[in-house]
Amino acid sequence: MPYRRGVPKVLAIVLAGGEGKRLMPLTADRAKPAVPFGGIYRLIDFALSNVVNSGYLKVVVLTQYKSHSLDRHVTKTWRMSNMLGNYVTPVPAQQRIDKNWYLGSANAIFQSLNLVHDEKPDIVVVVGADHVYRMDFSQMVAQHIETGAGVTVAAIRQPISLADQFGVIEVDDSDRRKIGAFLEKPTDAKGLPDSPDEVLASMGNYVFDADVLIDAVTRDNDRPGSKHDMGGDIVPAFVDEGRGYVYDFKDNVIPGATERDQAYWRDVGTMDSYWEAHMDLVSIHPVFNLYNYDWPIYTDYGPFAPAKLVHGAAGKFGEAHNSAVSPGVVISGATVTNSVLSPRCHIHSGTTIDDSVLLDGVEVGRGCVIRRAIIDKEVFVPANTTIGVDPDRDRERGFMVTESGLTVVAKSQEVVA
Repeated sequence: MPYRRGVPKVLAIVLAGGEGKRLMPLTADRAKPAVPFGGIYRLIDFALSNVVNSGYLKVVVLTQYKSHSLDRHVTKTWRMSNMLGNYVTPVPAQQRIDKNWYLGSANAIFQSLNLVHDEKPDIVVVVGADHVYRMDFSQMVAQHIETGAGVTVAAIRQPISLADQFGVIEVDDSDRRKIGAFLEKPTDAKGLPDSPDEVLASMGNYVFDADVLIDAVTRDNDRPGSKHDMGGDIVPAFVDEGRGYVYDFKDNVIPGATERDQAYWRDVGTMDSYWEAHMDLVSIHPVFNLYNYDWPIYTDYGPFAPAKLVHGAAGKFGEAHNSAVSPGVVISGATVTNSVLSPRCHIHSGTTIDDSVLLDGVEVGRGCVIRRAIIDKEVFVPANTTIGVDPDRDRERGFMVTESGLTVVAKSQEVVA
């Protein structure tokens, strides 16, 4: 396909309308892509950083549920040069077609086709907004152009034992880049030809020629019984036509990546996976390395002073071990281990915090013990309080306790000692 100036014009569409029910109570007051992560970030910052680092600077973010904090973050943080016509802009559900809100990811794009018509791109990159990873989409676009695919689906290798948790891609016997079958959470998945113990799981990222995408979502809108889902409806239709291709995430090369975090991807769709992803950050040799400045994760965390560790009562020192401590944090004579503290947290003397994630503005009084807990924004923990020590007591106080024993305190929730 001939492109203007020999380079395809690319529009990126970020699907950020997710409700995130399994991340309650963190999503009680915000959309899933707006959930804080890693101290200073929001989940959407990872998708947007990947897009702009890939060189794609025309980006629309489709939002829907509880989108105020998400819209505010995108608008304040993600500003491009107007002179060059670049932009990152949130677009809420507008009911341009009918009186329905978005009925699925494919329908969200169908209802927003005016954005594609206005921009007139050659290629459209469609990505989710709630995963933690690094990816150069330009490499996936290059494969898409080379193969002449109708759709190219990014996929990550997962153990075959986990196949029933994902949309699984089986490759064609004659061409390993071509999709032979797309199966939703199969119990009898077939392993890969070069790795029988692994399968390819869809990452929810797609590349289309623009005219092909327009045609696909338009036809899907008129298809009786469709759930209007990119993975459940659009991709299988291309596979049936022999036009579906897969991009193996292991082939994606990121500048500055370590052997340990190369091809890292995590779906933080549950409270336990959200907590586990934070623990990946704080090990001595992190499983996911936030300190790769060759492929930075961009954000804006406000005008906060540097973190400070100071003396507390009885001459105790503030300490933080194997932890991520954000700007604006003050640790006064307390000990923090294997934890992530977000901006403006204040930890008072004699407190110990282990294996926990504290979001913005949490204050913990003297003599507290917090273990394996997630505490949402603006929570005050009174002196001599325990959280994560006695699950039954935590439930009595209205905290969520997961099956694995992780305790979650909701935003601004009152804590009784």
